[in-house]
Parts: sequence; structure tokens; C-alpha cells
Amino acid sequence: MQTRWTPEQANAWHAQLPWFVGCNYIPRNAVNQLEMWQAETFDTATIEEELGWAADIGFNAMRVYLHDIPWFHDRRGFLDRINRFLDIASRRNQRILFVLFDSCWQPHPKPGAQPAPKPGVHNSGWVQCPGIDVLADPAAFALRAEFVTGLIAHFRDDPRILLWDLWNEPDNLNTSSIGANDLAAKSHIIAPYLQRVFEWARAANPSQPLTAGVWNGDWSSDATLKPHERVQLENSDVISFHCYGAPDDMANRVAHLQRYGRPLFCTEYMARNQGSTFEAILPILKANRVAAINWGFVQGKIQTHLPWDSWQNPYVDRDPPVWFHDVLNPDGTPYRKSETDFIRAITR
Repeated sequence: MQTRWTPEQANAWHAQLPWFVGCNYIPRNAVNQLEMWQAETFDTATIEEELGWAADIGFNAMRVYLHDIPWFHDRRGFLDRINRFLDIASRRNQRILFVLFDSCWQPHPKPGAQPAPKPGVHNSGWVQCPGIDVLADPAAFALRAEFVTGLIAHFRDDPRILLWDLWNEPDNLNTSSIGANDLAAKSHIIAPYLQRVFEWARAANPSQPLTAGVWNGDWSSDATLKPHERVQLENSDVISFHCYGAPDDMANRVAHLQRYGRPLFCTEYMARNQGSTFEAILPILKANRVAAINWGFVQGKIQTHLPWDSWQNPYVDRDPPVWFHDVLNPDGTPYRKSETDFIRAITR
């Protein structure tokens, strides 16, 4: 089995790369990962158009969520669609960070037609991967080894893929959204599950680095880390993290994680009403050569231009004072031209 990259290996790999700036990407006409990837709704024309817009403003990396349901229901077709997506991304000079598992939002994913977005609600249709019925059943979770190892092995030498992000916010209990409908035991069972996922991924011998990002906690010292954060930080080839805070918070987060001596990837940031803006955050990340991947690109069915509190107070009769996430309107024009001009300038 492949071993974890040393800091020297990780930094040598990183030294050959440009500074990456991009976004978490899903087409504007998809309500979740399944609608993006299932055969009936996979839309290459929209993807081609939107990744062209991304290249135009200076983005060169996209973080994209996969899902295990298409793997188990239509493996050959799923792999073909991933390859077609990667071809489009390559033509638009985008490197891809693929996310395999995700603990956020709706807990019971199902194949087939996906529900319409709830009016006025942030990311109402996004689905967890795997669903909580799988997480609650160790035998069912063990079957996901086939998904992880098989998928990564298929693309393990593909230069279009920048890295594998194994699990998004693994202990997230979604208390401000689905709350009691989530798996209460998730935070207790997730650390050993994460360890197994890293082992499954390494068994595929990928040429790309592995990571799983920390997102909520105190990372200032080893003593303050939660068990699953130790697994993430002690197994990742490159260190990834989320921070939606203001500039001081971002600077502190970067400083805390630099002690690992590995390349850093900020794989979620940018929440305008919290002081996390392109103009405030990108200079910090550029100065420290931290990859900058914001949440959201084109306003669409996931409705992430609306703030998180829309789960409690849906924006059905009003617009938010300022967009929360997202960069472009559905027609490709910028929400704020000053932002896209700034992104072009700082990435040039």
C-alpha cells in the first residue's frame, strides 16, 4: 500500500504548480451532486459554458463533488461522464479537486429525479454521501471501499485531477438545517471511518495527493484537535481547510496549519456578510501561497446566494441585502463587476 507523502515530497509537487484560485462548482441547473452526474441530467453544454466563464475571470481550479450512488447504479456511465467532464475542464484550463464523501445537508440520497429546490432556502436539495442509513450500518459502509478504491484507481494517473478530497466536513451534524433528522452518532463514529477511507484511497496508489479538510474547531495545537481532526491532519498529503471568517480569522487559521510544513488548500471561503470577501481574503492566501477555492460560482438551483439562516427564515418575499456566496448571474454577468475585475487582476 502507498504511504503518506513526506512534507518534502508534497512541497516538491507543489513547487511545480501555479497558485490555484477557483470555486466549488456545480452547474446552475443542478440542485445537487446527483442531478449533476446522473445520465438523464448530465449537461455538458452548461458545464462547457460555465467553465469558460470561470477561465475568463482567472479561475484555474474547480472543487467538484461526486457521489457513490451513480457508481453503484451505473458505474461505466458514471466513469464516462467524469471523463467527459475532465475533458471539458482541461480545455478550459481547469484542474479538478474531486470530493468523494460529504456529511452536509439532506441525509437520505436517492437515485432518479431529484426534488426541486425549496423556495428561498440555501442549498435545500444537496445530499450527503453516503446517506446516514449507510453510516449507521458498518457492513454497508464497508461496501464503499469499492467506490473509493475503484474510482481512484481508474483515474490514479490522470493529470487533469489535482487532488482527491476524501470527505467534506465529516462530523457536520447540520444542526441549523435538518437538525434532528441527521445521525446523532456521526461525530463519534466518523474518526475510524475516516481512517478506513484514507486506507482505501492509498490502496489505489494514486499519483495525486490525498486530503480531507478540517472545518470547525481549534487547530492551534495538537492538544486541541478532535479525534477525527487528528485523522485528517495526520493522513493528508496536503492540508486543506475551510474558513468563512473575516481576514484576521483566515490569517490565524493559515498560521496554525503552517506548522505541518505542507502545502495548504483553502477549499471553502467567501461569505460576504461575514467579512469573507475576495478583496479581503485573496491577498492573504496569495501571500502565503494557499490555494483559494470559494463556495459557489453561478447563481442557480442550489441557491447559495442566500445565507444559511434562510433555513429558519426562507427568502421567499425578499432578496438578501447582499449575496452570501456565488459570483455570476445565470447569464454569466458578474454579481459585482468590481469582484471579477479584482479576481482577474490578482490571478494575472
